Amino acid sequence: MCNSLTMYLDHVSFASEPDGYEATAARLAEQLGIQPYNGGVHPRFGTRNLIFPLADGHYVEVVEALEHPAALSTPFGQAVRARSALGGGWMGWCVSVDELAPVEERLERKAVDGNRTPDDGIEILWKQIGVKGLIADPQLPFFIHWISPAERHPSARGANSGVAISALEIAGDRDRLRDWLGTDEPKPIPEVNIDWTAPHGTPGLLSVTFETPKGPVTI
Repeated sequence: MCNSLTMYLDHVSFASEPDGYEATAARLAEQLGIQPYNGGVHPRFGTRNLIFPLADGHYVEVVEALEHPAALSTPFGQAVRARSALGGGWMGWCVSVDELAPVEERLERKAVDGNRTPDDGIEILWKQIGVKGLIADPQLPFFIHWISPAERHPSARGANSGVAISALEIAGDRDRLRDWLGTDEPKPIPEVNIDWTAPHGTPGLLSVTFETPKGPVTI
């Protein structure tokens, strides 16, 4: 098995806690020392988010399901609703790819369109695939391919924030991840550390460690 795709960590998703996504984001803001911006509504998924733009092309989204049919019928909406129903917290992580066709072929399905209009009023567009895999096995990331240009990436506002993701702690199996990513690279996502632990219960993203001006913060 060999991987020809370029893959990077794109973002991590934090599902809203019971008091809503604004209160959830306020708690994260206090820990990280930066403020989010309104990422807008995902009309195709029945969700909305707040964005913490970070250094190195990464971001955190705090995402909330709306009372909307799409939140019940689409995998992303279902994933958000399910995690929030458990009290909220880390829902998953997302890997950006430079092309989707090899991923679609491997997963035997087509990517779906995504769009939202953040608070600057300019719509951003992408395609994503693999949320069903995340639902079945929450250690696995989903994949995103950005259609909008790089300057419209959600992280673009945070290049000078001084806050960066340094490590992910995942309960699961690194060989399962490599198989999902379609690679035999020993470190397929090279720009962050992934700390593996045997799952006690459901596999998944347990914590994220950030480098901040005040030192490391683990959430």
